Amino acid sequence: MPSGRAAQSTRAATSVPDALARAARVLLGISGGIAAYKGAYLVRRLRERGIAVRCAPTLAAESFVSPLTLEVLSGERVYGQSYLSRDGGVDGAELHVEAAQWADLLCVAPATANTLARLSLGLADDFLSTTALMFEGPVVVAPAMHDAMWRKPQVEAQVEALCARGVEMVGPVEGALASGERGLGRMVEPETIVEAVCCRRARPPRRWGHWPAGESSSRPDRPTRRSTRFVSSAIGRVGGWASLWRGRRPFAARKSPSSPAP
Repeated sequence: MPSGRAAQSTRAATSVPDALARAARVLLGISGGIAAYKGAYLVRRLRERGIAVRCAPTLAAESFVSPLTLEVLSGERVYGQSYLSRDGGVDGAELHVEAAQWADLLCVAPATANTLARLSLGLADDFLSTTALMFEGPVVVAPAMHDAMWRKPQVEAQVEALCARGVEMVGPVEGALASGERGLGRMVEPETIVEAVCCRRARPPRRWGHWPAGESSSRPDRPTRRSTRFVSSAIGRVGGWASLWRGRRPFAARKSPSSPAP
């Protein structure tokens, strides 16, 4: 009987055909920024694609979007902080384990600076971060914050670390911010996130946080901070420096066939 990593690899291999044979399952993490209200639209757009969605809003996110709204739109349960209570599980099950095993893909939108740091550092102090640490499938993250926060080296370091582990960064883009200013920090529209989820889902499965065999963690092509700012300002609405230093166009720059002409 296989054990340890061998058992884990066997379990992952046998689950891939099952996952492809049924409707996709997305666990949507929503963190506490003003863009959290778009989580409701995102759930609807994912459901229109035939994707099953369960939501995991943070406590702060619940101030912007109601768990009841997410439950009605998704038709699925909403994971809150009740997993910490004595009767928060189902028949004694640990909810973060159940949620991580249920989902094929983890999408965090919006992802605030705080959430990015917690995901990068592996903190596990609420349901979303605990489940993310448990989850072993593909991850799509849509950052959203003020332009000044996005440009901080601390945030750059967290984004770089997440991208190095295989996380797909979608945006942010330049536009109107909650402060009334314009800058690079606005979350991409739900339709763009849906396209990113579908594209990431179509690619071969890979556990996030792990380098594939033969791939080095060193990234000599990473630009300097100065060139990063130049590229971000030059591409205007596109943004997403994390994808650029990996030699790829940011997802927000890719046009789907259904995208309206500018």
